[in-house]
Amino acid sequence: MAETGDHPRLGVAELAAQIARDRVGRRRYVFGLAGPPGSGKSTVAARLAETLGGVVVPMDGFHLDNAELERLGLSAVKGAPETFDAAGFVRLVEQLTHVDRPVRAPSFDRVADRTVDEAITVAPDDHLVIVEGNYLLLDRAPWASLVDVFDRVAYLDVDDATRVERLVARHVRHGRPLDDARRFVRSSDEANAAIIAATRHRADVLIDPSLP
Repeated sequence: MAETGDHPRLGVAELAAQIARDRVGRRRYVFGLAGPPGSGKSTVAARLAETLGGVVVPMDGFHLDNAELERLGLSAVKGAPETFDAAGFVRLVEQLTHVDRPVRAPSFDRVADRTVDEAITVAPDDHLVIVEGNYLLLDRAPWASLVDVFDRVAYLDVDDATRVERLVARHVRHGRPLDDARRFVRSSDEANAAIIAATRHRADVLIDPSLP
């Protein structure tokens, strides 16, 4: 994947059609979907998987356990790059390019606020794998190597007001009081969003969900 300032901007349906064309003749196509918190990555990934017959692997399965975050003094910044098992995630994505054996991946239970080991199985006959997460385009080790592993990476570009509203609502659904949810979004989620937004130029394509 080459870095370029000339990004096509596609809607989800057009992106699905592009992936369908690109993957013709390939045993497996590994697609990366990046974007800041609240941009709708899981929703878009699920839509692509349903349309194209793929399996979704979320980066969130590589959150460090809460006890480990507490030990490291990182609980207040959960969701920042250093609060993930980045090396483990990169190894998994590399394994996804091979189709000779099943690959098992963790998921993340938002209600219980914990990872679930081996919750997802990517079988050898899964020809499309959609990996979604915040830091797929981050230009620092070990994340930086990911762009060379994916067949294509897209960045989900959503206006900040919409994102923030979604994030606050998500935190409230999962048990935070409204004022606490707003504070966490301002202090943590939006700090991470700024890091992620600075990586958008490394994407192959920008996704605008408002487009058809």
